[in-house]
Amino acid sequence: MIDTGHDLYLAVQKLDLLEKSPQFWWPNAYTFEVLVGAILTQNTQWKRVEESLINLRNNNILSLESLAATEIELLIECIRPSGFFKAKSKNIQTLCQNIISDFSDFYNFQQEVSREWLLSQRGIGPESADAILCYGCERGVMVVDKYTQQLTSALGWEFETYDDLQAWCMEGFVDDHLARELALFHGMIVEYMKRYKKGALVETSPLTSVR
Repeated sequence: MIDTGHDLYLAVQKLDLLEKSPQFWWPNAYTFEVLVGAILTQNTQWKRVEESLINLRNNNILSLESLAATEIELLIECIRPSGFFKAKSKNIQTLCQNIISDFSDFYNFQQEVSREWLLSQRGIGPESADAILCYGCERGVMVVDKYTQQLTSALGWEFETYDDLQAWCMEGFVDDHLARELALFHGMIVEYMKRYKKGALVETSPLTSVR
């Protein structure tokens, strides 16, 4: 039976879903690139984000200081593949400027930033904030997204709020290696749902027997 988030983690862990993924699922985890990617991936496919990141690298502006100071027109053109490029470019640049103002550099940001600070920033909601904390700052925070909601719902669990779902997903975990386990847990859910066409809703999926 799956009664806690940790039960679900153990169930999906058996499926080797991350065999071909980066070490902590998100590409270049625990680097500045995650912060940019977390904003770019809003309402778009990851392959579009990758195109934008390549453009930023090719223009030598994929760094905190460069993005804070670059011409907004160049930033817009670089991230155009990700969609909503005007809003995202402004959000990325403002966030970078605020990080420099409040934390001086990205290392200090990783060590000191709070979820509340992130949620106070333009264009950062709970999912983006938690992605930055989890994959950018190596914090013990579970990212929950539409795939998480779809899978838990199919397994018979319903939650009223994002925070309620997040709390259930983190139930049963201990502090040892928490940040990395939660990073992989989120990645496994995403890969499971992609592989099994929104997963537990398909009768032939591996988790059907534990519902």
